[in-house]
Amino acid sequence: MSRSLDFTLVTDGSSDRVLLHPIRWLLRDLGWTVTADHWADFSVLPEPPKGLHNRILAAARLFPARVLVVHRDAERESRAVRVREIRAALAKVAGVAMPAVCAVPVRMTEAWLQVDEAAVRQAAGNPNGKRPLAMPPIGQLENLPDPKACLYDLFEAARGLSARRRGRLNAGKAVQRVGELIQDYGPLRRLPAFQAFEEELVQVLGELE
Repeated sequence: MSRSLDFTLVTDGSSDRVLLHPIRWLLRDLGWTVTADHWADFSVLPEPPKGLHNRILAAARLFPARVLVVHRDAERESRAVRVREIRAALAKVAGVAMPAVCAVPVRMTEAWLQVDEAAVRQAAGNPNGKRPLAMPPIGQLENLPDPKACLYDLFEAARGLSARRRGRLNAGKAVQRVGELIQDYGPLRRLPAFQAFEEELVQVLGELE
């Protein structure tokens, strides 16, 4: 069997489509050629599906691929709770042939984007800035109470502007941009949630070979 594949990502929200980048990086690092990746964008539908199992079913019908990645942020719950929720939703969906992998960042997707200071500075529009950034230690990323707020604070610090000159940063675009700019997601392998995602992905990939 060819070690090439495409995959479909189902996310909690539109901003979480940034997860395409670490997933693509991981697949390539594992020796797979990514022929295409699909984010299940339901916004174009007249009636977007509601509920996780309905979104999974719609993704399988509209964005078929060899592997389905289902994302949920852990938020205030444990990874195990979110995985059970995903598995329960998958069990309700009949006729989905794609093998599925659970992607559950702790506590949320933005925690997986704080691994590259240069990428943060560039996404903030000031790649040559000298103001020190309080990048969280990799091992503490899963302990951040609000990873989104932390990342946004890093963007503002990286801009290096006074409050009077600051204006408004399009944080949503900056989040997507930093995901594109990170070249090496390897540091995430120190995080239990990413380790669990990789282990599950490797198991599914092994069944495809």
